[in-house]
Amino acid sequence: MKQKREHIIVPEGCKRVLLHACCAPCSGAIVEWLLAHGIEPVIYYFNPNIYPREEYEIRKTESKRHAESLGVQWIDDEQSAQGPEQWKAQHCLWLDGIKGLEHEPERGKRCEACFYQRLLAAARKAQELGIPFFATTLASSRWKNLEQVNAAGLKAAEEVQGDDMQCTKVQFWAQNWRKDGLQDRRNQLLKEYNFYNQLYCGCEFSRRG
Repeated sequence: MKQKREHIIVPEGCKRVLLHACCAPCSGAIVEWLLAHGIEPVIYYFNPNIYPREEYEIRKTESKRHAESLGVQWIDDEQSAQGPEQWKAQHCLWLDGIKGLEHEPERGKRCEACFYQRLLAAARKAQELGIPFFATTLASSRWKNLEQVNAAGLKAAEEVQGDDMQCTKVQFWAQNWRKDGLQDRRNQLLKEYNFYNQLYCGCEFSRRG
């Protein structure tokens, strides 16, 4: 049985969650809600789609600043943490993953492939850390198709299960994080923290759009 708190439904037994964060503005209200309801968030920043590198670094710095202000654990992707050359390598891998989809419209198949790459990394990180649940702030963004985000998360969770019974079983927390006033609270926190507020989704193709 699941616990229902307003419109946000907490999976049974969820006391800790790996939260894949796309940026600080999208994380703020979600992290605040989790803490207020006794759930420990571990923020995981993995966004090799973001272009150019300067934009990536700004968003990463803001995400880290936010987490540190709350005393919340924040994890950078190991590869990108090593510097610009590793960021470039990760970005190239991301480009390989969406190859042939560059001209897809926003909310099209390119976005589906992008979500899956990032949430697969989140699922693997959750499994590595022994955290049974993972979620994503992508499900709070006005630029995203919620059904695509949730489908990618569920697919990623299924992918990492494998046959090794020694591995932590991970579950994707599919949730509309725009509910219960969180969208309004997001906008309030944007001003309170003076967050950098990006004007495009992140990848070079959305930027051109």
